[in-house]
Amino acid sequence: MTDETATSDSAPAEAVSPAQDRWRHRARGALGRYRAMAWVTGTLLLVLCVELVLKHVLHAPDSVLRFVTWVPFAHGWVYVVYLVTVLDLWSTMRWRFGRLVTMVIAGVVPVMSFVLERKVHAQGLARIGADA
Repeated sequence: MTDETATSDSAPAEAVSPAQDRWRHRARGALGRYRAMAWVTGTLLLVLCVELVLKHVLHAPDSVLRFVTWVPFAHGWVYVVYLVTVLDLWSTMRWRFGRLVTMVIAGVVPVMSFVLERKVHAQGLARIGADA
Protein backbone atom coordinates (compact mmCIF):
# COMPACT_ATOMS: atom_id res chain seq x y z
CA MET A 1 0.00 0.00 0.00
CA THR A 2 1.37 3.40 -0.90
CA ASP A 3 1.49 6.44 1.34
CA GLU A 4 -1.01 8.23 -0.89
CA THR A 5 -3.63 5.48 -0.46
CA ALA A 6 -3.15 5.33 3.30
CA THR A 7 -3.63 9.07 3.80
CA SER A 8 -6.67 9.35 1.53
CA ASP A 9 -8.47 6.50 3.33
CA SER A 10 -7.79 7.67 6.87
CA ALA A 11 -7.91 11.48 6.53
CA PRO A 12 -11.23 13.36 6.50
CA ALA A 13 -12.25 15.02 3.23
CA GLU A 14 -11.89 18.54 4.66
CA ALA A 15 -10.39 19.59 7.93
CA VAL A 16 -12.49 21.98 10.00
CA SER A 17 -10.66 24.61 11.97
CA PRO A 18 -11.50 25.05 15.64
CA ALA A 19 -12.80 28.57 14.88
CA GLN A 20 -15.23 27.20 12.27
CA ASP A 21 -16.36 24.52 14.67
CA ARG A 22 -17.00 27.10 17.42
CA TRP A 23 -18.90 29.32 14.97
CA ARG A 24 -21.08 26.41 13.83
CA HIS A 25 -21.85 25.48 17.42
CA ARG A 26 -22.74 29.10 18.26
CA ALA A 27 -24.82 29.51 15.08
CA ARG A 28 -26.80 26.32 15.75
CA GLY A 29 -27.50 27.48 19.30
CA ALA A 30 -28.59 30.94 18.15
CA LEU A 31 -30.80 29.39 15.48
CA GLY A 32 -32.47 27.08 18.00
CA ARG A 33 -33.10 29.90 20.48
CA TYR A 34 -34.52 32.09 17.73
CA ARG A 35 -36.77 29.29 16.53
CA ALA A 36 -38.19 28.69 20.00
CA MET A 37 -38.76 32.39 20.70
CA ALA A 38 -40.37 32.96 17.29
CA TRP A 39 -42.95 30.28 18.08
CA VAL A 40 -43.60 31.52 21.62
CA THR A 41 -43.87 35.15 20.48
CA GLY A 42 -46.12 34.26 17.56
CA THR A 43 -48.40 32.16 19.73
CA LEU A 44 -48.74 34.89 22.36
CA LEU A 45 -49.42 37.43 19.61
CA LEU A 46 -52.27 35.29 18.27
CA VAL A 47 -53.71 34.96 21.78
CA LEU A 48 -53.38 38.74 22.13
CA CYS A 49 -55.35 39.20 18.90
CA VAL A 50 -58.09 36.92 20.23
CA GLU A 51 -58.16 38.96 23.45
CA LEU A 52 -58.52 42.21 21.49
CA VAL A 53 -61.36 40.80 19.39
CA LEU A 54 -63.13 39.55 22.51
CA LYS A 55 -62.73 42.89 24.24
CA HIS A 56 -63.33 45.44 21.48
CA VAL A 57 -65.41 43.63 18.84
CA LEU A 58 -67.50 41.14 20.77
CA HIS A 59 -67.60 43.22 24.00
CA ALA A 60 -67.10 40.13 26.11
CA PRO A 61 -67.95 40.43 29.80
CA ASP A 62 -65.21 40.99 32.35
CA SER A 63 -65.68 37.47 33.67
CA VAL A 64 -64.37 36.15 30.32
CA LEU A 65 -61.65 38.77 29.88
CA ARG A 66 -60.06 38.15 33.27
CA PHE A 67 -58.54 34.95 31.88
CA VAL A 68 -56.60 36.83 29.19
CA THR A 69 -55.65 40.11 30.89
CA TRP A 70 -52.09 38.84 31.41
CA VAL A 71 -51.48 38.31 27.68
CA PRO A 72 -50.43 41.90 26.72
CA PHE A 73 -47.86 41.97 29.52
CA ALA A 74 -46.56 38.50 28.75
CA HIS A 75 -46.25 39.26 25.04
CA GLY A 76 -44.39 42.49 25.81
CA TRP A 77 -41.77 40.76 27.94
CA VAL A 78 -41.49 37.75 25.66
CA TYR A 79 -41.02 40.13 22.72
CA VAL A 80 -38.01 41.66 24.51
CA VAL A 81 -36.46 38.19 24.85
CA TYR A 82 -37.34 37.53 21.19
CA LEU A 83 -35.47 40.72 20.21
CA VAL A 84 -32.37 39.53 22.07
CA THR A 85 -32.47 36.19 20.22
CA VAL A 86 -33.00 38.01 16.90
CA LEU A 87 -29.97 40.23 17.53
CA ASP A 88 -27.88 37.24 18.56
CA LEU A 89 -28.77 35.23 15.45
CA TRP A 90 -28.40 38.22 13.12
CA SER A 91 -24.97 39.13 14.46
CA THR A 92 -23.80 35.51 14.46
CA MET A 93 -24.88 34.93 10.87
CA ARG A 94 -23.70 38.38 9.74
CA TRP A 95 -26.81 38.96 7.68
CA ARG A 96 -27.77 42.29 6.14
CA PHE A 97 -29.61 45.01 8.05
CA GLY A 98 -32.85 44.40 6.13
CA ARG A 99 -33.01 40.88 7.53
CA LEU A 100 -32.76 42.29 11.06
CA VAL A 101 -35.62 44.71 10.43
CA THR A 102 -37.79 41.95 8.95
CA MET A 103 -37.12 39.65 11.89
CA VAL A 104 -37.92 42.42 14.39
CA ILE A 105 -41.21 43.26 12.64
CA ALA A 106 -42.17 39.57 12.53
CA GLY A 107 -42.66 39.62 16.30
CA VAL A 108 -45.50 42.15 16.09
CA VAL A 109 -47.33 41.10 12.90
CA PRO A 110 -49.68 38.17 13.50
CA VAL A 111 -48.60 34.90 11.81
CA MET A 112 -45.49 36.53 10.29
CA SER A 113 -43.20 35.07 12.95
CA PHE A 114 -44.22 31.53 11.94
CA VAL A 115 -43.66 32.17 8.23
CA LEU A 116 -40.37 33.99 8.69
CA GLU A 117 -39.09 31.46 11.24
CA ARG A 118 -39.39 28.70 8.67
CA LYS A 119 -37.53 30.73 6.06
CA VAL A 120 -34.82 31.95 8.45
CA HIS A 121 -34.31 28.45 9.85
CA ALA A 122 -33.82 26.96 6.38
CA GLN A 123 -31.43 29.72 5.33
CA GLY A 124 -29.55 29.48 8.61
CA LEU A 125 -29.06 25.74 8.23
CA ALA A 126 -27.93 26.27 4.65
CA ARG A 127 -25.43 28.88 5.81
CA ILE A 128 -24.09 26.61 8.54
CA GLY A 129 -23.84 23.75 6.04
CA ALA A 130 -22.20 25.96 3.40
CA ASP A 131 -19.51 26.85 5.91
CA ALA A 132 -18.56 23.18 6.19
